[in-house]
Amino acid sequence: MKLIIKVALASALSLATAYGTLAAEFTKGTVKKVDTKSKKVTLIHEELKDLDMPAMTMVFRVQDDALLEKLTEGATVEFVAERVNGKLTVTQVK
Repeated sequence: MKLIIKVALASALSLATAYGTLAAEFTKGTVKKVDTKSKKVTLIHEELKDLDMPAMTMVFRVQDDALLEKLTEGATVEFVAERVNGKLTVTQVK
């Protein structure tokens, strides 16, 4: 019985660790400019902890058109940025 409990706890810990590494961290920012032709957005953002970047204003690529529709100049957003093919890219917006 003790072995079963130990295995169950180890499994739960492994799943929690795996989920933590997969969970994306949202960052707060303000949309400064949207360029729909080039699929880019300029954001004034807080520190990007996942990318080890300080708070600043910078241009990001946007992964798909549906995300571009959610972005309007002056809006406050929460977003996830990742390196996609070596380019800083917004992959999620809420």
